Amino acid sequence: MTLLLDMVTTAAILFIVAAGLLAIFGVLKIINFAHGAWLTIGAYCAVATAGLGLNPWAALPIAFAVGAILGGITEQVIVRPLYRRPLDAILATWGLGIVIGQLITLWFGRDVQFTPNLLSGTVDVFGVGYSLYRLFAVAAALVIGLAFTFLLEGTRLGLSAQAVIMNETLARALGIDTARVRLATFMVGTGLAALAGVLLTPLTSVDPNMGVAWLIGSFMLVMVAGSSFSTLAIACLVFGGAQVLVSTFVSPIFGGITVAVLCALVLRISPKGFARA
Repeated sequence: MTLLLDMVTTAAILFIVAAGLLAIFGVLKIINFAHGAWLTIGAYCAVATAGLGLNPWAALPIAFAVGAILGGITEQVIVRPLYRRPLDAILATWGLGIVIGQLITLWFGRDVQFTPNLLSGTVDVFGVGYSLYRLFAVAAALVIGLAFTFLLEGTRLGLSAQAVIMNETLARALGIDTARVRLATFMVGTGLAALAGVLLTPLTSVDPNMGVAWLIGSFMLVMVAGSSFSTLAIACLVFGGAQVLVSTFVSPIFGGITVAVLCALVLRISPKGFARA
């Protein structure tokens, strides 16, 4: 039972981390290689919130707001001129991630930081004591997935974003402000990435380079999932489960690279990943 719970909760954590990256890629068709930096920004929002003596849960809305605002500035200043040059956008966002990491180092130092746990203790699941926070991560992943489903299907922004995904030229001809849709999507994606950074803090230490370790796995999962959040959830379940199995029965070191390796194999066989028609 513990192994099964580990597989499900690991998949939930991977989904939370990758969702913001997928939101940007699905609409804008660019990979935000500063995604790891936004995770780090969110984590340090949790550090700052704790330093100010605020309730640890306050870090969640604070991080989302900070991530979204900084994301909006980034989209207008750096990303917007590069939509037709996706390779340049990758390089620009990668460089931005390095700059953000250095600025965080200057402000907070290189020392490892720790934050108060949002939820502590264990809960009994079918006779097995299991981490309450890891179970909360499953609920958080479900809320994020449902929220994105509502955003895409039940709001004007979501419908406009779908129109942009299908045919941006036609969407513009129909009067949709595609620039505003791109800006809003980028802000939501970076805000969610910062939110994910807060949710990661009870599971890992906080340092200026913490986001780098999560970037590659998130990138590979998004490549496999395409632009579908349901496909991303499936990919996280499959590869997250494989990561737990390899870590448990083979080696935690090999487990750490399982997601990237298996995603690469899937893309080698099917370049469209799980989104293959």
